Order: sequence, then C-alpha cells, then structure tokens
Amino acid sequence: MNPEPATRLAVLGHPVSHSRSPAMQNAALAAVGLEDWDYEAIDVVPEEFALLVRELPERGFLGANVTVPHKEAALAVADQASEAARAIGAANTLSFSKGLVRAENTDAPGLIDALTDDPGTPAANLTGARALVLGAGGAGRAVVWALAGEGMTVMLWNRTRSKAEDLAARLGVEVIPSDQHGSIDPGPFEVIVNASAAGLGGEDALAHLPLDQGGFRPGQTVVDMVYGEMEGALIAAARQDGARTIDGLEVLVRQGARSFEIWTGMKPDLETMRQAARA
Repeated sequence: MNPEPATRLAVLGHPVSHSRSPAMQNAALAAVGLEDWDYEAIDVVPEEFALLVRELPERGFLGANVTVPHKEAALAVADQASEAARAIGAANTLSFSKGLVRAENTDAPGLIDALTDDPGTPAANLTGARALVLGAGGAGRAVVWALAGEGMTVMLWNRTRSKAEDLAARLGVEVIPSDQHGSIDPGPFEVIVNASAAGLGGEDALAHLPLDQGGFRPGQTVVDMVYGEMEGALIAAARQDGARTIDGLEVLVRQGARSFEIWTGMKPDLETMRQAARA
C-alpha cells in the first residue's frame, strides 16, 4: 500500500506568528490548483528544532521554510545541502525525500531576482557595480555572497567591526574603512542593502545606520530586508531622493517563489504572492 503523498508545508521560526509566508504560499498553492496542500506556521524553540525537523516527514510534510533563529541549525540538521547553503552557512528552505533532509538557501537568489527583474535599470546588470551591505549576520552573509557572486564590488559595514572583518575575509569582500565607519556617503554605490536588524521593531532604521542623510540618488537601488506593518524610513528616504527601492516583502516573495518551485516543480504567480503578502 503506497503512503499518502506529502502535501504539508510550513515555516519554522521563533517567534513566527508575524510571518506573511502562510498567506503568501497558500495563495500561490491555490492559484496553481493545489488546493488540498497546506502551508502553516510552526513556532519551535531552538532546543527542539532538530527533533521537529526529523519528525516532519512522518507527519506528511514535504518541506519547510526556516526563519530566525534557526537558519544555521537548518543547515546543520540536513543530510544534503546546496552549494549556496554551504557557502553562506545557513539554510532557509528544507525539503524531505526518501528519508533525507535537503537544505537550500533561496534568500540569495531571491534577492538577485528582485534586483535584476527590472530591465532598463542600472541595477539590472550587476557585474562591476558597487554595493554597500549593512549588517554581517545571517541575512548579511546571504546578501554578500549573492552580490559578490554576481561580480559586484562589495563593501561591508557592521556595528561590530570585527564581525564585518571576519565575514569579509571569508567571502572575499572589503570592509568600510575605519575612518568612514560612523558616517558613510551612500552616493558612490549603485546598490545599498540593509541586512541588519535596524528597523525591525518599527523604529527609524536610518537613526541606527551610518548613512549620511539625503545622500541617495537616481540610478541607485536601495533594498531593505526588514519589513513591517508600515513602510520603513530607509525606503521612504531613498525613494524621495529618486532611488529605486525594494522592500523586504518583495524579497520575501522572491525567495518564497524559489522555495515554492523546489517543493512543487511549478512556477508560482508572483503577483498572487505579492498581493497575499501585502494584504
């Protein structure tokens, strides 16, 4: 007797109740005719994460997204991992097949999809462009790896400079010079990505980042990986100065679309995902 096909998916995090992924992914599943599939949010503490992941296939799960604070643990629990996940040192997508757990990182390609899916903008061709990445944590690792892999010249800033230096040495990029560490002119950069926690609690991200006010310009692309109930101050300021802006929800949609395709083998409708994520 053949077992029932796995049709359950989830996002694993702690906390996770704020996640837009269930609404986004369930809308995408319905749009391609997979109404009997279900995507849910599961709150799991770090101490129980590995055990839960090993139990999920027995409970009918085909895969899972992973968010903070479990991305490094997701890589550690996997039997197989993609090149991106290994290089970044973190995974945000797990799939279960034939008793094995496979880890992927769709944060990095999702960011590149968002940057390059607008032909005619300077950011669409990233090779040789200059990028500033703010933050050297898990999100920062994925961003730096993605941009450097596209041939960009990446400069890295982190509040704790030694952490930026460690990541820069590991991924072969540069750190903002110490004499500019507290005040960075955003003007010279074609792409600026906030991958730090600044703005995560709804506060003014610009108040916690070393960017000179009013320094954004047309021809730039500014990305804020953080998203909340309202538009962040960084995105608002950059757009006001004429820069192209990409918020954290668009990056979530793009990485979620990559995960969706891994699990289902089908391309989701991006606009359906956008509308559900922003509803």
